[in-house]
Amino acid sequence: MTTINTIPTTAPLPWTKRVTIALSDIKLAHSVFALPFAILGAFLVAPRTQDGQINYATLPGMLALIILCMIFARTWAMLVNRVADANLDAENERTKRRAFASGTLTKRDGFLLLTATALAFVLTTAGFGFFYNNWLPTQLALPVLAWIGFYSFTKRFTFLCHIFLGGALAASPIAAAIAVNPDMLPDVPSVFTIALMVLLWVAGFDIIYALQDLDHDRAAKLNSIPARFGWKSAIWISRAFHLAALILLIVACQQSTQLSTLFTTATALTAALLIYEHTILAKRGKAGIPIAFFTLNGIISLTLGALGSLDILLH
Repeated sequence: MTTINTIPTTAPLPWTKRVTIALSDIKLAHSVFALPFAILGAFLVAPRTQDGQINYATLPGMLALIILCMIFARTWAMLVNRVADANLDAENERTKRRAFASGTLTKRDGFLLLTATALAFVLTTAGFGFFYNNWLPTQLALPVLAWIGFYSFTKRFTFLCHIFLGGALAASPIAAAIAVNPDMLPDVPSVFTIALMVLLWVAGFDIIYALQDLDHDRAAKLNSIPARFGWKSAIWISRAFHLAALILLIVACQQSTQLSTLFTTATALTAALLIYEHTILAKRGKAGIPIAFFTLNGIISLTLGALGSLDILLH
């Protein structure tokens, strides 16, 4: 009697499980950094009725589309990052357990998820064309995806990678304004000022985040401001970026009559939170990075977006 030896095989994960793992890996909650500024950008150019009031017949639907676009766009950008950096992440003790780095998800899974996410984003942008006769978001959809995905490759050739990440998030208020009311955008310079503020603010806290990987980046010959200039200099550069971001918030207040007391209050709170962020980092070093990176900056984004939008609503 012949015995046939079989090698046990692991059944492939169902797609629902793969999607869940991917979404958990890219931390969808981090959308909080850009989404409030997209909503603020939409409110700054919100369509108005003849008596000057916000047109609530159209704005809620536009905001719903913007939120969906932001979710799909950020999911796309983070999937690009995880797939592109899978091998690098596998060599880093901090990141080696990520889904693609550990092999829990394959690069084929990643490409399929990227295709689905990009398609969902493009189809969502088409909602502005079908419902509001504005096809600019759809025409710009692929360039936007290319731009926000490009950041993931910049660490390979420039220490200014933090600026590119800031630029990816800075597109959110401008993109939202184009989707809601492109004709009005040239007359609302505060949208561009806030976008530049977002660029510098994000670049500043991304420098802080990159401090965790200073040694790894140097060993792997990857570029970042901490890897290039060292811990102390990187912190001072981050502080300079955040100071410039605060100045831009003040400029935005001066540029827009819609941004008044509440946004000024949010700016003051932002200044206090950024000072606290850098104080924590100075006192606790690497141990202070989690709260300095996510918690405080999440509060800053929500505060500026919420109070700025409320300022416009009550104006």
